[in-house]
Amino acid sequence: MCGISGYISNHNKISKEDFIKATNAMNHRGPDAEGYYENEQHSLLLGHKRLSIIDLSPASNQPFFSNCGRYVMVYNGELYNFKEIKQQLQLQTRTTGDTEVILEAYIKIGTKSFELLNGMFAFIIYDIQEQKVIVFRDRVGIKPLFYYYDGTRLAFSSEIKMLKALPNFNKEINYAAIPEFLHLGFISEPNTIYKNVHKFPTASYSIFSVKDVNDNFKLPINKYWNIQDAIEPITKKDFITTKKQLKELLIDSVEKQLVSDVPVGSFLSGGIDSSLVTAIASTLKKDKIKTFSIGYDNAKYDESEHALKVAKHLGTDHHAFKLTEDSVEEILSDIIFHYDEPFADASAYPTMIVSKLARQHVTVTLSGDGADELFLGYGMYNWASRLANPIVQTFRKPVHWATQYANLTYKRGGLLLDYPSLDHVRTHIFSQEQYFHSEQDLKHLLLDEKFNFDRINEEIKTDKRKLNPKSKQSFWDINYYLKDDLLVKVDRASMKYSLESRVPYLDHRVIEYAINIDADLRYHKGISKYILKEILYDYLPKEFFNRPKWGFAIPLPHWLKGRFNYLFDKYLNSTIINKYDILTNLYVQDLKNRFLAGEDYLYGRLWTIVILHWWLEEMA
Repeated sequence: MCGISGYISNHNKISKEDFIKATNAMNHRGPDAEGYYENEQHSLLLGHKRLSIIDLSPASNQPFFSNCGRYVMVYNGELYNFKEIKQQLQLQTRTTGDTEVILEAYIKIGTKSFELLNGMFAFIIYDIQEQKVIVFRDRVGIKPLFYYYDGTRLAFSSEIKMLKALPNFNKEINYAAIPEFLHLGFISEPNTIYKNVHKFPTASYSIFSVKDVNDNFKLPINKYWNIQDAIEPITKKDFITTKKQLKELLIDSVEKQLVSDVPVGSFLSGGIDSSLVTAIASTLKKDKIKTFSIGYDNAKYDESEHALKVAKHLGTDHHAFKLTEDSVEEILSDIIFHYDEPFADASAYPTMIVSKLARQHVTVTLSGDGADELFLGYGMYNWASRLANPIVQTFRKPVHWATQYANLTYKRGGLLLDYPSLDHVRTHIFSQEQYFHSEQDLKHLLLDEKFNFDRINEEIKTDKRKLNPKSKQSFWDINYYLKDDLLVKVDRASMKYSLESRVPYLDHRVIEYAINIDADLRYHKGISKYILKEILYDYLPKEFFNRPKWGFAIPLPHWLKGRFNYLFDKYLNSTIINKYDILTNLYVQDLKNRFLAGEDYLYGRLWTIVILHWWLEEMA
């Protein structure tokens, strides 16, 4: 797990010293070692910050050279099946790590090697002889990779802050991304908050010549995996067989992700997803696995007792931390700095704190991310089915009108009926479930109403089988929410403390299997994640989980009315609103007043506005 960087320019060279200084902005991603490669003749620089996980010896430090000396590589991530690939391709290696296997596999069979890789990674390979650059990112987007191009310079990095530290970085804001941020709470791939910075696409690679990086250069992008290609014509409906096969896949995934030369632990919230991962890991490890959880001094949000109950049953070495307003206050501004662009998922705070706790004991953790999206665990999947009902579609407008005069519960529910068109229903469901701004809201909030969400509402296309509304919403969540919110949240929060987080549910074999399980086995008679729960009950008592799903929520509405109310005064005042001239001041003040008067569900909308202006003030 590391931070990588690269710089290419035929007309705008920078010194190695400036490149090192910029790469140092990612020191937190790799405190164990660093290295740099410069090819002055070809105007290319590569940088690496290492967090040592596999093969701790200096022999695996990077930039890493091939046995033949022709290729050099920088790599961020973990390859879980490197031993199998080494054996399959009969690779001769001088180290015991995964870095060399990736490089030598590419040298031996080229881009076909990409399909063999099972893991999370982003890497850059340079062919010194041919002056060609190969850039690659994993199937789901677990590990980040950004690139910057301003017409003469092309640069790559694991975080935007490295790119910003380059001399003469163009800080021009991508204002077209702001409506999407207010709608979703994040900015989706390939866009960022900066015009000249882009997220390198997931499941993609690029091969180009250094000599081609000139005026009007366009980075060539090749896809090597698409989730829709994994959709099968017939779903898996036999419960016994499907449960057995899925369980075997999950065990194998966890087993592969337990491989490490440093201590490995597990995040444990006490919910379905993390409990199953921890349970499997506990059966595979000889010694007690260390587990980590967050609790709250607000009983409404506190699930720590559930985590402790699971930990005691499994016999883990459990560590818990009570999250308070004081502990959040200490890292309040970190979400602005570490996430590089506006990011409104406030659960980043407990994720940071539990990562800090875990790093005191281990260097690697397992997490339960991805299970909700694959196994239909969110309430929004029910809303997808409801809004697809022709009767609901016919009467939604008068019902929505009527709910605006009802109590707050019905009023909020009625907002889910107020969508512009069925084509945009998936982002609408998401924004309302997350308490963010709907498209309808944005028409009042934005001074410039011009925005287009067609790109992020593009439907998964397949003629293999008809997808039900739940599955369509699930695919949207995998392609956007999971990739651009949840995985980003965990990566930046954990890497802030040089902690590697692994996600067994996002083994591509698990993904490909899960999306082809019949929806009735994933959501059965009102029970979400049904088949996953049935596997869990092989390890833990069913009664442990007879409670509503809460998720990794925090008492943000309570805090914004109390300790953190000053953020409204600081970032929602008329002077700030008018300074940036993006939002309608009267509408913002009305939202604030309604929230303070008791409409608590508006907190998410206000939080996005706070984060936006906070970021503009501190980072733009």
